[in-house]
Amino acid sequence: MVKTPARRARAFGWAALAVVTALVLSALLVFVAVAANAVAVVGNALWNGAPYPPADPDAVAHRLKARSDWVYEEFALSGAYVPEVHRIDTGPCYYRGVRSLAHIDEARLDVSSFRLRWSVADVPEATAREAQRRVRQRLVQRGWELTYEGDREGGTLRELGFQFEDPDSGDMVGVDWNTATTTLFISVYAPCGQLPEAFDEYHWPEAVWHPEEQAAGR
Repeated sequence: MVKTPARRARAFGWAALAVVTALVLSALLVFVAVAANAVAVVGNALWNGAPYPPADPDAVAHRLKARSDWVYEEFALSGAYVPEVHRIDTGPCYYRGVRSLAHIDEARLDVSSFRLRWSVADVPEATAREAQRRVRQRLVQRGWELTYEGDREGGTLRELGFQFEDPDSGDMVGVDWNTATTTLFISVYAPCGQLPEAFDEYHWPEAVWHPEEQAAGR
């Protein structure tokens, strides 16, 4: 049977409609998939909050020890004022986002901050003031920002101190001294980072800082 022009037009119209319908359905499926993925991404971000940056504990340890060496060198104390060997400690970091509501005050096991705390004993006030002045001046020159001012005086107790933060890395250096102990207390800090799965804090040789060896090598 020979198709008439009208029948051929109808057949072509149905075929075109089928193609258009298939394209529309494909576009809808793509849109639904993209939208679902976007919702999942947004939902994950809201649930978990901003992710912590990865941290290489050995690299962090080298940085904190280098900063401690630098502070000790800038103190320009005599050879009688040498701190003892100290170890880098990890600190707690907490859940972010909506998930934190289910883990209030619960530290994460896979994320840590790092701190190297050390001290120099029996430092007279005049020596402590001059040592702090030198370190403070150099931190300002390096572009670090003051986040804490600790100079206080009350009765017979006088306290000297400050804390600066590196705006690029988030690392912090804090120095304190008081007349009750006549000890310079130094804290060098690195912010929270995601730990490698194989990291073992209790078998971490890079955590140890040997200030006497560093001083002898200068």
